Amino acid sequence: MLLNRNGLKIVDVDVKDVRFPTSLGGHGSDALHTDPNYSCAYVTTTTENGSQGYGLTFTCGRGTEIIVLTIRSMKRFLLGKNAADIFTDFAAFWRAITNDSQMRWIGPEKGVAHLAVAAILNSLWDLWARLEKKPLWRLLADMEPEVLVSTIDFRYITDVVTKEEAIQLLKSKQAGKQERIKLVMEKGYPAYTTQVGWLGYSDSLLKELCDKYLKLGFTHFKVKVGLSFEDDWRRCSAVRKYIGDEKILMVDANQAWSVNEAIEWMKKLAPLKPMWIEEPTSPDDVLGHATIAKALEPYGIGVATGEMCANRVMFKQFLQSGGMQFCQIDSARIGSVNEIMSVYLMAEKLNVKVCPHAGGVGLCEMVQHLQLWDFASVSTTMEGRLVEYVDQQHEHFTDPCVVENARYLAPKLPGYSTQFKAGTVEKFGYPRGTEWQKMLKDGVFPAPDEAELVNP
Repeated sequence: MLLNRNGLKIVDVDVKDVRFPTSLGGHGSDALHTDPNYSCAYVTTTTENGSQGYGLTFTCGRGTEIIVLTIRSMKRFLLGKNAADIFTDFAAFWRAITNDSQMRWIGPEKGVAHLAVAAILNSLWDLWARLEKKPLWRLLADMEPEVLVSTIDFRYITDVVTKEEAIQLLKSKQAGKQERIKLVMEKGYPAYTTQVGWLGYSDSLLKELCDKYLKLGFTHFKVKVGLSFEDDWRRCSAVRKYIGDEKILMVDANQAWSVNEAIEWMKKLAPLKPMWIEEPTSPDDVLGHATIAKALEPYGIGVATGEMCANRVMFKQFLQSGGMQFCQIDSARIGSVNEIMSVYLMAEKLNVKVCPHAGGVGLCEMVQHLQLWDFASVSTTMEGRLVEYVDQQHEHFTDPCVVENARYLAPKLPGYSTQFKAGTVEKFGYPRGTEWQKMLKDGVFPAPDEAELVNP
């Protein structure tokens, strides 16, 4: 914990609506999100001595303004508090900000409220890592088990893992930790790519991107599916042809199907040997996912889900029910690092592989830290585990993720890799950023609604 509290009183929590016009190129398009503009609510938390932490929560454009306003309403939980005090009893602070007796009505621990909490807490974790002069993954890996566990709220999950069990689990994985840290710093962590498979991409671009990512060393390729079986078969067959039988194919329906429809659709895609079907049905349908997983097990197809799983309680049920064979935590969907670590601990106890969801704005930057910590401190293996990689918006970060030979290289700079470069907000802050002003003036996008005018 931080020993020096001087100057760490939080004096400002700033938030901006930042959007990128990715819909113009079909980037990020899937069965339900047909025209996303990758965006985020971007938080800067500042202390009395000028230290800053940066955090964000990912969105798809419209609606970001609602999260921005929610974050502004939550400033009261931070302003005037000493950051060192927050970190000393982080679990208590987490419960306070997620369970305010009035604010919790618009959650609790889900939806807009939880996305707002994630952005705020991401900025606090970034601040803590910067103050300790460590990348976040090393901050977590270097913590004593008791200290790390003290940041987690175990309410509602003690039937799977208790605080005491978590401490013992972490202690049991201490042997070899330094060797594992050395290994990831030298070799990195394996990645898979979704960049080849957006639904809005042409067939010629699909082939071009398969060729590109094969040359970059990728062996795992994910394709978006779910609107038309004929189209899915054609596109997935093409990818299978381009990458060859020895490479791995995954498919992602982004919640497009009913339970029975998912089963039948995937049985017909089974000859192409997909490793998993991601989000086959409603992200809230725990038992539906379990039914799908059981039906597809004879075909060698697992179920992956979690990017829109609302909180640790939903994850608990997915893990307990057999509804996910691949657990896909998201760095901004649930309550930041505190809650995400509880999911890793449950997944380890229940023997489910964690393969984080990434892409979007800053998600690749963040989840690399979480998975590196998992390897060092929790699962202690990379076998069967991968981190998603999407080549979007990395150029806007001061410490962007680096992927070489299909492996994430371990971040070395202090923080959570969440700080935008100077000028990014000025250009892409919505709708008054210079790039947006040009596009709106040229009629590329319609004028914003009155409610969207939240950026000063």
